[in-house]
Amino acid sequence: MHGRWDSPSKDGHCIEWCRELFDATTQYATGGVYVNFMTEEEGARVAEAYGDSYKRLVDLKKKYDPSNMLRLNQNIKPE
Repeated sequence: MHGRWDSPSKDGHCIEWCRELFDATTQYATGGVYVNFMTEEEGARVAEAYGDSYKRLVDLKKKYDPSNMLRLNQNIKPE
């Protein structure tokens, strides 16, 4: 679920509405996740976002970014 609104005064109401809609529609979802819309709390789902490609991406991360310099947002961590 990805919601947007203009007024910060509506944050609580809009966040609650989005979470309720997410919960109500979960039974119809495929279970997939789009990495660019994941929140900080969903870091454990990064592997789900990349599916079968995740292991290959971890190997590339180890090779080209072993110090994890590119670590913002939902990150593939070098294992």
